[in-house]
Amino acid sequence: MSTNLAANLSREETAARSAAISLHSIRVELDVTSATRADESGFLTSTTLRFDATTDETWIDFIGEAVESVTLNGIQQGVAWDGARIRVSGLQQSNEVRIDAVGSYSRSGEGLHRFTDPVDGATYLYTQYEPADSRRVMACFEQPDMKAEYTFVITAPAGWHVLSNQSAVVTTGGGASQTVEFAPTKRISSYITAVAAGPYHRVTSTWTKNERRVDLGAYCRASLAEHFDHDEIFEITRQGLDFFDEAFAFAYPWGKYDQIFVPEYNLGAMENPGLVTFTEAYVFRGAATEAQREGRANTILHEMAHMWFGDLVTMTWWDDLWLKESFADYMGSHVSAAATRFTDAWASFANRRKAWAYEQDQLPTTHPIVADIPDLEAAKLNFDGITYAKGASVLKQLVAFVGEDAFFEGARAYFRDHAYGNTTLNDLLVALEASSSRDMRAWSTAWLETTGVSTLTLDDDRSTLVQTDPRPHRLRVGAFSLEDGALVRTATVELDIEGERTPVELPDADLMLINDGDLTYAKARLDERSLKAAERGLSTIDDALARGIIWSSLWNATRDGELPALRYLEIVRRHAPAEGHVGILAGVLGNAAFTVEHYVADEVRADARAMWLETVWEGLEQAEPGSGSQLSWARALGHAASVHDARSGSIAGMLDGSIDAPEGLPLDADLRWLWVEALAAVGTWGKDRIREELSRDDTMSGRTASVEALASRPKPRVREEAWRAAWEDESLTNDHLAATIAGFRAGGRRDLIERFDADYFARIRPVWEARSIEIARRLVRGLFPATPTLDAVDAWLAANEDAPASLRRIVIEQRDHLARDLSVRSRNN
Repeated sequence: MSTNLAANLSREETAARSAAISLHSIRVELDVTSATRADESGFLTSTTLRFDATTDETWIDFIGEAVESVTLNGIQQGVAWDGARIRVSGLQQSNEVRIDAVGSYSRSGEGLHRFTDPVDGATYLYTQYEPADSRRVMACFEQPDMKAEYTFVITAPAGWHVLSNQSAVVTTGGGASQTVEFAPTKRISSYITAVAAGPYHRVTSTWTKNERRVDLGAYCRASLAEHFDHDEIFEITRQGLDFFDEAFAFAYPWGKYDQIFVPEYNLGAMENPGLVTFTEAYVFRGAATEAQREGRANTILHEMAHMWFGDLVTMTWWDDLWLKESFADYMGSHVSAAATRFTDAWASFANRRKAWAYEQDQLPTTHPIVADIPDLEAAKLNFDGITYAKGASVLKQLVAFVGEDAFFEGARAYFRDHAYGNTTLNDLLVALEASSSRDMRAWSTAWLETTGVSTLTLDDDRSTLVQTDPRPHRLRVGAFSLEDGALVRTATVELDIEGERTPVELPDADLMLINDGDLTYAKARLDERSLKAAERGLSTIDDALARGIIWSSLWNATRDGELPALRYLEIVRRHAPAEGHVGILAGVLGNAAFTVEHYVADEVRADARAMWLETVWEGLEQAEPGSGSQLSWARALGHAASVHDARSGSIAGMLDGSIDAPEGLPLDADLRWLWVEALAAVGTWGKDRIREELSRDDTMSGRTASVEALASRPKPRVREEAWRAAWEDESLTNDHLAATIAGFRAGGRRDLIERFDADYFARIRPVWEARSIEIARRLVRGLFPATPTLDAVDAWLAANEDAPASLRRIVIEQRDHLARDLSVRSRNN
């Protein structure tokens, strides 16, 4: 068996293992004193597992450089390790297994990631495991239903902060190293254990309520300390703990609450109990919009919800990943709106987060929220728009269906009955049925166990609500009339619908907004009269959520080829400058830029690029100085200027100081790099100017941005070097790989990269077999060619029917995106 096959654990074999093994505790001893030496690739890891068994033989998971010894019940065994599984035989009823091994420091964000800060040379470590990378750090039973009490003992350089899920209880040593032993955890799954170590900047606070106290910590790299707005992070944290403590009636169970912001992270955040990790993109080096701060608050609250949904009560297998992710995604927006200053959080959700769900749910690879996950590769790819955003949308419909009080009463019973255990869908349905007295089985069948998204429209005379892919919905229809040039809500009609056609009695109004309040999950179309009213007065509606739903409706219609791309862009041109909700504005600007590159017909794309560039230039000029809107327009300018050079001279002048930037616009490092990348993509700035910019900002972010800018230069040799580096340079970190891919694709220059199309299809299967899934999927998705026909991808799929299912899923999804692009463009001819 190859290492890759052995690493891909299946649902059936792990279920058999958990039936035969009763795990009690795991002690993990790590020696990371080698971390500061760049020539040292590995670290010492020793694991002691205590468990009962009803089988003579099992395997223990480990991926690393070497397994040096295996000791069973005090007797050393021969090492039987295939690179992913350590086979152990001769088990007794009660067992203690010690495994001494060498792990490998990671640069991909999988396992124990090591980063050296270019600013000060300091080294930082942190772990990231979900769904199955704790085996890169310790020997373990890598499946969520085998929970244990974990004790971590970490030897690290002296002077470092050393962190884990629990508080330190003993620190010993002297001289160059220290050994820190942490208190045992309560019973948790392997994928949410965590370790971090390094000279992190540390800030502390507390949360107290009813004589209970939780110590709070916040950490970032030392070189980012001046940008670390820890006061706001702690404020959101305390507001969240206040809310969850009351709503869930189950005291925060994990002792301390540390939050650490780490470099080169390969996702947004991770809910390790007591030590939550976040991408340090949430440490804003420069200006940040209120939408960015809202997004960070949402993520903080999302991860906090996991302390109960996911950590306290954990799904048995990854089929029920939604039991944690859908709930956390819902709670992130719900608590933001209910307990923080971000009271419009649902508007951002409706306009941006839900778009991810709609897109994913229209792919041929869509799946039910309760998914069929046969193995770990499938689990890795199911952290998607269905599990997160559709699941959260459906839960919002559930709250409308059963009522908020019944929803939280059911959650409290669920935590009380299953604390520190594992559950499936049925366990939650039992709790919700008891609290609501509603038929949760029928609701589950309609929403959790089906695929696809309904489309809701009014017929021509507005007397019937028509539904494709019928489901039961509880929703509202809002009536808006034009009064003195503004659209004003004049009525709201509440409806319960089920079938394909539902007779409705609606007042006469210029615009009828189906799903007003965004209670359900469905694509809501505007009838022609409503569309014309939106064209006239969209930006005059004083309800951000209503505007967000209308913008979402317009975008979905554009993606589906029902609203001409140029008509959509004209609505954006007319109304985006007056959009007062920065989160909605950022989403609209991104969708418009995507429309130009993907949905506008080929023969008019050059004109559309020029028009869009002038639109964002005017938006920047008109924006309120120092506002989040101004910053959003400035960022949109960077994207628009990367595909058209009409404003390159002005942008270059603002960067070198020969032209004044708009009043109030902070030309900080992040915005400068966005503009530099644009100038590089159109050939205005070359290698010397990019390196000059790097000398101004020789930081982790600056180096990553320079990689993208250098790869963006519109020269055949440059793009070929980027192509080969992406596929072949295994020293690239996950961030630098992403930057290289972005540079290769920059500027919309198919003429520079189409010669690599055939090589892409030759490379993807070997790279899937040779590289980790995190790196392989970045390559397969990021470098998929935008060919003018589907012939090449169809030929690959036909010739590779036996390829790994997860690889085929990515290719099929990318094919569908391309097919949509080609179809919508043809309709816009």
